[in-house]
Amino acid sequence: MQRLFAPCPRGLEGIVADELAALGASDVSPAAGGVACRGDIATVLRANLESRCASRILLQLIQKPYRNEQDIFRTASGIDWPAWFGVGRTIKVETNGIRAPVKSLDFISLRVKDAVCDVFRAACGERPSVDTQRPDIRIHVFLTADTLTLYLDTSGESLFKRGYRRGAGTAPLRENLAAGILRLTGWTPDRPLFDPMCGSGTFLTEAAMIAMDRAPGLGRSFAFEHFHGLDAALWQQLRDAAVARQRPLPAGLISGRDSDPGVLEHARRHLAALGCATQVDLQVGDALAAVAPAAAGVLVMNPPYGERMGETEALAEWYPRLGDWLKQRFAGWDAWILTGDLQGIRRIGLAPSRKVPLFNGPIECRLLRYEIIAGAWRGPI
Repeated sequence: MQRLFAPCPRGLEGIVADELAALGASDVSPAAGGVACRGDIATVLRANLESRCASRILLQLIQKPYRNEQDIFRTASGIDWPAWFGVGRTIKVETNGIRAPVKSLDFISLRVKDAVCDVFRAACGERPSVDTQRPDIRIHVFLTADTLTLYLDTSGESLFKRGYRRGAGTAPLRENLAAGILRLTGWTPDRPLFDPMCGSGTFLTEAAMIAMDRAPGLGRSFAFEHFHGLDAALWQQLRDAAVARQRPLPAGLISGRDSDPGVLEHARRHLAALGCATQVDLQVGDALAAVAPAAAGVLVMNPPYGERMGETEALAEWYPRLGDWLKQRFAGWDAWILTGDLQGIRRIGLAPSRKVPLFNGPIECRLLRYEIIAGAWRGPI
């Protein structure tokens, strides 16, 4: 059994722990920003294919005390890197640390890269090339004040990159955070879901994949496919089973709206890539002009946080209108709002029944639940 670590968006550690346990991991232990566990090769393959909320699956190679940069170089030099991957693979080394007594994390990355190349040169007579953009193999170094951990990244590109997004730029909400938010809302595919500010459709596509029971990793490749000794038959078996269990998305279950027809077209393309564009109702229009698509369901939205010039004042006027709209149009619904505007959201005039701390990248946010009932009390939070 290998030691593994799954980084994830802060606030989703408990959800990722549950995912990994369900996928066969043992000794599951949530930590700040991720989850440690143990697992065999089947666990590694399943976690990459099936986890909706992890960012990566890192395989621990070694963990030991260190005192200085030379100790780190010696430790990296002692690993049999050619046993893991071929010299023809491109590599990248990334270093992170907490209170690490080193002058430069970038210098540590350079020294570990040198160690890897030295090992290959001694074993093969040549060294792997470096690719900082799209490497075949990523090596992660993590330093505390006195402990060094070296990991191989089994995922490659971050797991939030599902493979369906084409040409839409950077989404304001990463797919694994959106999937985690859907889990936190308690939404299940027997209830309607509506996003009135859906943008390029991150909530909608994640919900569609959940409803279809589509494994989030089916449309992409992974770094472990470059590893020596990959059990190709097991990997094909897992993929075949994931394909076989998919089911059609019911029409009318998921719907979205946005005022920008351009970004809504991206949403249509993403849904089309998943084979469910016609089953999801997308409409162009202002969020606060929408009417509830069903008598009850889950509304989820990620409005602007007021980070751009002039947005704060506009949002201060918009939030009371949002509260009135929810009360008037969405009685019987659970409304969940992710916001980094922790002051402005107080003007919504509705009392949240739940507040979940989350981070959207570096931005501290709250996921707020509003149970909308007829005649809902409106007052300060």
